[in-house]
Amino acid sequence: MEQSVVVLGVFVQLEALVSAIPKLKDQGWEIRDVYSPVPSHLIEAAVMPGRSKVRLFTLTGGAIGAVGGTLLAIWSSLKWGLITGGKPIISVPPFVIVGFELTLLVGALATVAGFLINARLVSFRKDPHYDSRFSEDHFGLLVTGPSHQQGTISVFLRQAGAAEVHIDEKA
Repeated sequence: MEQSVVVLGVFVQLEALVSAIPKLKDQGWEIRDVYSPVPSHLIEAAVMPGRSKVRLFTLTGGAIGAVGGTLLAIWSSLKWGLITGGKPIISVPPFVIVGFELTLLVGALATVAGFLINARLVSFRKDPHYDSRFSEDHFGLLVTGPSHQQGTISVFLRQAGAAEVHIDEKA
């Protein structure tokens, strides 16, 4: 198994950071993290060009809620059958309401769970690569690549506009 190296590029300008991200991806290097003092849609679009995965959590939760709500209504109707007005015990119109409500409930809960999972908001360990300047006026780009390419990654980051480059070989 080949060793990997983590290289941190410290950028002063947002434009330089954003333009470096697609070029790094084209070279086959993995962008492990991006540090920014302010939220930026440019960084988000460069790092994750596709759609969010949270919508799949919503779809799955909604489908599970619809099926679960309908099955719950059918089960309770069969368990405690109350025949009213000559209608059959399993009648679709009343079950649509329960299925719809559970679609919304489980879909919303799954959306929140998907957001929390994908956002990785909770971290119980301190990031060793974080610099306090990333909360003030600098940007950081953490790149992972094969250890034999650490010099190439460093030169690439400098050419892309990084003011500083730090190499961590222990990663």
